[in-house]
Amino acid sequence: MTLQLRVFVPPHPLIKHWLGVSRDASTPSVLFRSAMTELGRWLTYEAIRDWLPILETTVETPLTTCPATFINPEIPVVIMPILRAGLALMEGAQALLPLASVYHVGYARDEETLEATCYLNKLPESFPPQTRILISEPMLATGGTIMAAMKELTQRGVDPALVRIISVVSAPPALQKLAAAYPHLNIYTATIDEGLNDQGFIVPGLGDAGDRAFGT
Repeated sequence: MTLQLRVFVPPHPLIKHWLGVSRDASTPSVLFRSAMTELGRWLTYEAIRDWLPILETTVETPLTTCPATFINPEIPVVIMPILRAGLALMEGAQALLPLASVYHVGYARDEETLEATCYLNKLPESFPPQTRILISEPMLATGGTIMAAMKELTQRGVDPALVRIISVVSAPPALQKLAAAYPHLNIYTATIDEGLNDQGFIVPGLGDAGDRAFGT
């Protein structure tokens, strides 16, 4: 599969460990939530490495003056969890980005047509230029939900090159759709699985992330 967008599968052992925990069908809901939190934390760590806006300045140490680098507080940073399952990754992401604004969007998938329908949209009418947006969405399967979410962002003036998506399990159909529409997008995923079954679930996948995270 040839992709134009940039998809990163970080080789971090903790990401591999928590991915294994989340895949295991015998993992109880409480431990599954812990796995999602940890995956949110470590995928966010990788995603923001050279993405956060920085400010170069100087500080006074107890001995002298020296250069210092800080996160630029004047450029907005946003976390956008896609409900429900995106909430499971948000805690880990928010631990690294405690000052980020959080905007929720919710989509429900029709199990027959596999089309996504928006039932909640808390996005503002527009975003300031240079806003960084981190989308948390554990599963990138058919691509319907993430494509709908990206459309809402670009309609509000967001530059796709400044968007990062963190996902636990991704599949070729979603990645191909994103590559065609948003070639400058960056995705950080724990793994890329082989494909989808007839119900649109990722195989081997990890099941329904929302149901497993919330015990429903």
